[in-house]
Amino acid sequence: MRVLRAAAMIALLVAGPAYAQKGAPAAPQDPPKSPSQIEAEKSAEKAYKHSLGNIPDQPPADPWGAARGVDPPKPVSKDAAAKRTKASGTTN
Repeated sequence: MRVLRAAAMIALLVAGPAYAQKGAPAAPQDPPKSPSQIEAEKSAEKAYKHSLGNIPDQPPADPWGAARGVDPPKPVSKDAAAKRTKASGTTN
């Protein structure tokens, strides 16, 4: 009797995932469009593309523009670089 129960449990465990893969019913299809609906869609698409052409070109956005300096960096002279690298004679 135990063997029969064990076989039934194994059969249920194996059949469960296979039953879950059965799938949902297909979605209903839209009815075919009439010629007037097709013309309306074409005219709407044409108006949309025409309106996109009326948008003026925008300059590229620069979110860090205010954070950067407007002036280009000044070149460092050799004398200034040498003075910065020398260690001072005083100690802390």
